[in-house]
Amino acid sequence: MKNYNSLNDALKDLRQRGYTANFKTQKVCLYCGDLDMRLDPQDFNVDESYRFPENINGVSCLLLAITSSGGLKGTLLDDYNTGPANINEAMMEKLNAHIQHAISG
Repeated sequence: MKNYNSLNDALKDLRQRGYTANFKTQKVCLYCGDLDMRLDPQDFNVDESYRFPENINGVSCLLLAITSSGGLKGTLLDDYNTGPANINEAMMEKLNAHIQHAISG
């Protein structure tokens, strides 16, 4: 796993490495609006996880690099202070270990 100086550096590097989709959490899945694609917990893996203390808006961020079982790569960016909101137990179990890894650094 790499060390980045900023969230922008991490996003730029991940994009160059093929993580081009932008995912958001929904209650039971990850969703990519650009592709209108939903990934259930069993349909993706978290490859890398990072935490960035405070970005330009004063918010601490979690960044996860995601790969779908079909090979689609993308990122999930979320608020570190609240974590993914309104997700079910299966999604929390899938993401929690990676979130904890990013937090503990």
